[in-house]
Amino acid sequence: MEYGSVFAKGLFAGKVVLVTGAGSGIGRCVAHELAALGACVVLIGRKPEKLQTVADEIRQDGGAVSIQVCDIRDEEAVKQTVTAVVAAQGRIDALVNNAGGQYLMPLEAISAKGWESVLATNLTGGFLMARECYLQSMCKQGGAIVNMLADIWGSMPGMGHSGAARAGMLSFTETAALEWAGKGVRVNAVAPGYIASSGMDKYPSELAPMLREIPQTIPLGRFGTEAEVSAAIVFLLSPAAAFISGSTLRIDGARPQVRMGWPMRVASGQALARDAIKPFAGFHRSRLPKLLAT
Repeated sequence: MEYGSVFAKGLFAGKVVLVTGAGSGIGRCVAHELAALGACVVLIGRKPEKLQTVADEIRQDGGAVSIQVCDIRDEEAVKQTVTAVVAAQGRIDALVNNAGGQYLMPLEAISAKGWESVLATNLTGGFLMARECYLQSMCKQGGAIVNMLADIWGSMPGMGHSGAARAGMLSFTETAALEWAGKGVRVNAVAPGYIASSGMDKYPSELAPMLREIPQTIPLGRFGTEAEVSAAIVFLLSPAAAFISGSTLRIDGARPQVRMGWPMRVASGQALARDAIKPFAGFHRSRLPKLLAT
């Protein structure tokens, strides 16, 4: 089996692309698709064993891949990592700022340490990676960056620290797109809603009933897939998006548009099977999160 990308084979041939948080979930999927399209993918993350597993998968599928273990919250580590990639590959053509993490907690219970930790992972780390890729490579020959946001429209109750960080990343995306355009660098973002990915496996089992009810709150009537997020990222990195910069592409099934007083018409049954909205399952190694499978 191979990745079922909708994009042309060889689209990223000869390109060097960094993917942070590549050891699982959406990052793993993005790395697979980019490698399947010819990119030399550099997997970045904190846990070498997870990165090695993904690298082994990509090599088994015939892709080119390398690993850099790095805590993106550490400025010196980020500098050294980007330096090592440029030394080994000669350049960096694209960056997917996917790494992130948060936990469920009401605002009044979040400590300063917890708040700072989530902002460091979801905002500061992405800034550091983008800045170093720009300074050490992209300012010389151009490039494309895609940052990871979330469904922050209308608030993120229970994850206010993450919402604040993602909103900051939105502003950073727009500012970097303006400041770096003169060097031929495009900066965009994607904002996934509820995606069925392995990230859900980190949630406590008591949340399973609530998670299974979520599709009834989404107009398109289902969870998104990792491959649907990856496809959006690949598009934004591709030549087809050459005049798109400073934009955020939402991948959320129209959930932020739900309004009080307007009857929900959730897609179900035959509607879910229609070509326009049926799930795109291009990732051949994807699996259903445990909380949704039980």
